[in-house]
Amino acid sequence: RTQTDEIRRRIGLVFQESTADDQLTGRENLELAAAIYDVPPSEARARMNRLLEEMSLSQVQDRLVKTYSGGMRRRLELAAGVIHTPKVLFLDEPTLGLDPQGRAGIGQVVRKMRDDFGVTVFLTTHYLDEADLLCDRIAIIDHGQIKILGTPTELKDRIGGDVLTVTPQHPGVDLEPILRSVSGVLSVQRHETGYRIKTPRGGAITPAIVEACFAAHAPLASVSLKRPSLDEVFLEFTGRA
Repeated sequence: RTQTDEIRRRIGLVFQESTADDQLTGRENLELAAAIYDVPPSEARARMNRLLEEMSLSQVQDRLVKTYSGGMRRRLELAAGVIHTPKVLFLDEPTLGLDPQGRAGIGQVVRKMRDDFGVTVFLTTHYLDEADLLCDRIAIIDHGQIKILGTPTELKDRIGGDVLTVTPQHPGVDLEPILRSVSGVLSVQRHETGYRIKTPRGGAITPAIVEACFAAHAPLASVSLKRPSLDEVFLEFTGRA
């Protein structure tokens, strides 16, 4: 029993569905959360003031939550979820239904919790770009099973290399033999007015490609690099959208 209580005190949870009381003010919601988590009154006030400031809610703390925007409500619920200074925080789709500005605001808060306060955050999301930006490690789950687990870079590397698209300054120049001569190039395909190059390390090989073309008197007009996305990783390992 003692260990169970201690573990619970170290865990924070923010549900997907709103749990804030619309009929209370923002500050009253935090007071309620502090009481539920048995935060000593001597500490609760200072923690609430700090969280309200960090969540950009100080100016609206005395307004009823029913007047809050979606982003304000989510930030309040995040504050309530960490009022007891947990070591581990579970967030269930915290940005669902928010506009881009609201999503960006929640992302900043999550990064601050992780980087400034050392909180381990478990985040569930269907926004793979969000996972790419916020998460150190990502697990793709399908039908209750983890299909793949790793850093964003490791996951992308699992489905192939980068793709470089290069366009010559002079359209009539044949770049294919030049490009194939560069170490690290896996394949070269003509693509519209340029060439698509498959390589396992696009960032490292780009200078060599530019230099090789320049040395062969075939300078490039443009070079673009595309890495596999997490959306492509998801489809590869789940087989569906």
